[in-house]
Amino acid sequence: MDRTALEQLPQHDLIALLLAQDARHAAEMAALQARIAELERRLGLNSSNSGKPPSSDGLKKPVRVSSLRQSSGKPPGGQKGHPGTTLWQATPDAIIDHYPLVCGGCGAPLTEATTTGHAARQVFDLPEPPPLIVTEHRAHDCRCATCGTQTRANFPDWMTAPVQYGKRIGAIVLYLLHYQLLPEKRLAALMADLFGVRLATATIGRMSEDCAERFQGFVNVVRDQVATAPVKHMDETGLRIGGKTQWLHIASTVLLTFYRVSARRGSLLANVAGIVVHDHWHPYYTLKGVLHALCNAHHLRELQALIEIEKEDWARQMQQLLRRACHAMDLARAQDPPLRPALIALIERRYDAIVADGLAFHERQPALPKARPRGKPPRRVGHNLLLRLSTRKPDALRFLTDPRVPFTNNLAERDGRMMKLRQKISGGFRSEQGAADFAVIRSLLSTARKQGWGLLQTLAGDPEQLVANLRFV
Repeated sequence: MDRTALEQLPQHDLIALLLAQDARHAAEMAALQARIAELERRLGLNSSNSGKPPSSDGLKKPVRVSSLRQSSGKPPGGQKGHPGTTLWQATPDAIIDHYPLVCGGCGAPLTEATTTGHAARQVFDLPEPPPLIVTEHRAHDCRCATCGTQTRANFPDWMTAPVQYGKRIGAIVLYLLHYQLLPEKRLAALMADLFGVRLATATIGRMSEDCAERFQGFVNVVRDQVATAPVKHMDETGLRIGGKTQWLHIASTVLLTFYRVSARRGSLLANVAGIVVHDHWHPYYTLKGVLHALCNAHHLRELQALIEIEKEDWARQMQQLLRRACHAMDLARAQDPPLRPALIALIERRYDAIVADGLAFHERQPALPKARPRGKPPRRVGHNLLLRLSTRKPDALRFLTDPRVPFTNNLAERDGRMMKLRQKISGGFRSEQGAADFAVIRSLLSTARKQGWGLLQTLAGDPEQLVANLRFV
């Protein structure tokens, strides 16, 4: 509306128009301020106060001057009773004698016959790479003296070609490829340099396929045992397969690890029972007949962001309470008495009070502007966390009442970390079958490491014997 038209308006209409414009400008200003605050909050997030990985911090990675972990009060270094790994002298495989040539006093010549004792120093080293050992298997033909029929002996089941590599070479290749995560070309170069074995990448791929097929039954047993374990940890992470993002699902216990690949993030493990420890991803709550325990490491990081960025005091109090509760439970586990019911009740009352204070604080805040005309107004980040801590209180504090439940879901996160490292080193998988084979072999290797088995011996071992040796608790 131009100036002339405004001057012709009645005074009360002009005032109403100006008030409407002022209200519209105020709403726009509030929306812009909320947007700026949200962008500043995102800029303030890093790996120490959110679920972002450390690799996302880049060159602006914050200096580690503090940690979310609480001090144990123990001095740094090895603790009392730790066995240590000092190199000690052992029975030598070879001895090299050194004799002085002349007397240090008069210069007279000395010989081996004049020795009166010795001092010993040892060198631990690797032998020269041995040459390949070629073993020829001969299946002989024998003619029956009774009927004249000629019969040929059978080769071992694992010998399927006129020339092939043995189990030890296969175990070393699979160990380096799937546990140490060497790319195939670098692995081929290493085998040629150390052992004189020249492998094509196609041969390495066939070794992986054969191994995955051989140990599929073992991994199925691990899957079933993890699903029915009293406490299991679950997590999921993205995996690039054929240029598309699919999902690697992790289900593990202290002694078992099961990986599987799925195109759907919401594809959950079947026949799950017991307690599931996870990071509050909603689909886990669709599992039937299970109890839940939430990862409090996630809560501590989210609270840290509220302390640093939003400056909300209730978050500092809740973070302090959770850390003290974790410390109390750690002491109870170490000394093996149950946590006293009175102490648990005290922690729960303090928990409820902090949540109530936080909710009251957020209810006093002005409502955030809607991004769309329809729907409920958005909540602040701290408000959402408070609602989770309120509605999921038994799951957040389950570690207090059940000694089997840990404070965090770090077990599953550790089991998934190396899978992300593999993708960072070698890129994604070309095919779904290659990713599935990798999941099977990593399930085998991670479980073997938790069981205390030698990885090379496991890869060359008998699957049925490994199943018989599995420990589940």
